Amino acid sequence: MGMLDIFRRKPVETRAQPVGYTAALMAAREGWISGQTGLAEITAAVQTAVSLWEAGLSIADISGTDLISRRTMAMTARSLALRGEAVFLIHDQLVPVTDWDMSTRFGEPRAYRVGIPEIGGGRSQTVLAGEVLHFRIGCDPATPWAGQAPLRRARLSAQLLEEVETALRDVFRDAPIGSQIVPVPEGSADDMSALRAGFRGRRGAALVIEGVAQAVGAGMHPQLGKSPDQLSPDLEKTLADKLLNEAKGEIYGIFGILPGLLNPATTGPLVREAQRHLAQWVLQPIAQIMAEEATAKLGNEILIDIVRPAQAFDAGGRARAFGAMVQALTQAKEAGLNPQEVEDALSFIDWA
Repeated sequence: MGMLDIFRRKPVETRAQPVGYTAALMAAREGWISGQTGLAEITAAVQTAVSLWEAGLSIADISGTDLISRRTMAMTARSLALRGEAVFLIHDQLVPVTDWDMSTRFGEPRAYRVGIPEIGGGRSQTVLAGEVLHFRIGCDPATPWAGQAPLRRARLSAQLLEEVETALRDVFRDAPIGSQIVPVPEGSADDMSALRAGFRGRRGAALVIEGVAQAVGAGMHPQLGKSPDQLSPDLEKTLADKLLNEAKGEIYGIFGILPGLLNPATTGPLVREAQRHLAQWVLQPIAQIMAEEATAKLGNEILIDIVRPAQAFDAGGRARAFGAMVQALTQAKEAGLNPQEVEDALSFIDWA
């Protein structure tokens, strides 16, 4: 090789290295199982919220179709809570779809390629948009065909909860809780080594044994009434309990659950108000969106009611209102008002 060959550039050979199919498939499945973010989804706070969504949607009254079963509603609730969308293939029953991609026109899906789960391995099928039910929440104007899970819309709060619970788990798993530095009489090196081995804690190197001379040098002579040094971490100064409660409250909030519902000091009226808030302001709007999608795809007018089965209404207020209405109608009849005038009066106060 000549001297100039050292400085002469050689063409870089580029080769295509395909990604292993098994690795790509496992990554895709892991992404589906863990949801859009994977943050905080294995915490009790998130799973409690998801369970409330599942229970709320599964008890709904559904009229207009027999395809949507309670099991389907429960699966839809879990998928909406963790992924933000759920797709079902319309067959003789609703078949849940594991993964999908689609083509759109004017932002609306026109065709789907869906993956159908089977016990021996899933299969893929191409269908038109009218052949699937696609429920989604939290849609963004930039991607109206895709939903967003509550945790994805609040990643920072979800990450805070995960970090706090992970830190507490690591402390109680690894920290030498209940261990102390205990001064012992001086002895030979072998005796001290054997003594240290005998006091070895179950949580790792939990106990540190030092001689009396070292203790005296550190101002901790046992004869002076000095208590041994405690190795347990002081979690009180970290405000971990306060941060954990606040992080849980934020997570409950993004799922539409009033944090007071799970407060140990909660009373009956607050429990009822929290349940009413969840059913009326969170789950019923989702049910309306689902009913709209099902009506468009199944052809019949479909209604999904969560408020009545969940008893998410003020029974006392309704009873008082009914009594007032009956009394008002009685007085109207005594006053000689005709039915049309009474109906106009009810329309004026928006009584439906």
